[in-house]
Amino acid sequence: MFSTRLPTSLTPNRLSERLADKRRQGREILDLTESNPTRVGLVNYGEGWLGPLGNPAVFAYDPHPRGWREAREAVARYYRERGQGEISPDAIHLTASSSEAYAFLFKLLADQGESVLVPRPSYPLFEWLAALEGVELIPYPLEYLPTSGWRIDLEALRRAITPRVRAVIVVSPNNPTGSFLREEERVELMAIGERYELAIIADEVFGDYGWGEDPTRVSTLVEETDALTFVLSGLSKVLALPQMKLGWIVTAGPPKLAAAARERLDLIADTYLSVGTPVQAAARPWLARRRLIQSPIQERLQTNLHELVGQIAAAPKAASRLFRVDGGWSAPIEIPRYHTDEEWALLLLEEDDLLVHPGYFFDFPHEGVLVLSLLPEPERFREGVARLLSRIEVG
Repeated sequence: MFSTRLPTSLTPNRLSERLADKRRQGREILDLTESNPTRVGLVNYGEGWLGPLGNPAVFAYDPHPRGWREAREAVARYYRERGQGEISPDAIHLTASSSEAYAFLFKLLADQGESVLVPRPSYPLFEWLAALEGVELIPYPLEYLPTSGWRIDLEALRRAITPRVRAVIVVSPNNPTGSFLREEERVELMAIGERYELAIIADEVFGDYGWGEDPTRVSTLVEETDALTFVLSGLSKVLALPQMKLGWIVTAGPPKLAAAARERLDLIADTYLSVGTPVQAAARPWLARRRLIQSPIQERLQTNLHELVGQIAAAPKAASRLFRVDGGWSAPIEIPRYHTDEEWALLLLEEDDLLVHPGYFFDFPHEGVLVLSLLPEPERFREGVARLLSRIEVG
């Protein structure tokens, strides 16, 4: 009697079951999958953050399909202060999250049974977001070159296009590879979108977290004019406030096509009106303080990445390698393949009370990959990496 868009079985996987068993036994698990910024001792949100929530205006209900104009102006100012041009507030739709933004865009672009191209590897949430909208996902590969890092396999992407494909998702920086879209890839993607009449959906939620300078790196697609383009981001990563539930869609592209898309997004958003008033009232003062949040996060990420690089270099017997990471909150590492990724994750949990993500969780196309979050407290991260490499040496 239930929808076929839902799985027939909700039984947890082996790793989740064993983790639950361990916690019931009272075992302390060293969690290197932790990606919740509110649980890793990063930021102290004091009174300066609470004040905007007391704005008397939050008790008035005056909904707009695109969200409060003042909040949309704050998002536009965020891009301007990043040096990314003048974005009109009218190009912005506020959403309760990037997940909701995806749901809106799938409704906008695809009929039941039509398809969207999605990078592989990437975040597993896409599978459920698409399934719940009756949309099929078709993967296109990211290929890894030791000299230059991850790149879109553009030829494979082109081969994946069929008459039923409606959009291409790009994630920049990608989760978990940490790879940014490059300028030459941007040019090709826009040409593909224009030629095949496909929308480009650019997930830029980790866009503020990149390492070093790279002139080939694309910082955002909010000013595109060649192909219909939707850029997603939100407070979850920009301010490390996932619980405040504010994301956004910036619509760009050929003016007439972009205007038509915005009008249709108005209808979808007006049907749900899901964004809370208090967080919209707080958007302007909070976004103005974003560097107070991002600086300690960037320091934490770089500290842990440096620690990971150092420990891998000091443990050659562990036969592991860090993939190049250019940004984001995660780091994938290559490990020996004499166990499957799931077997490695189960072994680490069973013998070392250490939780890591197996590569298949992010749809890596081959065995021999584990994924670590770079957010945990440095002492716990250091200990976790040491346990991981020791276990790899033992086998």
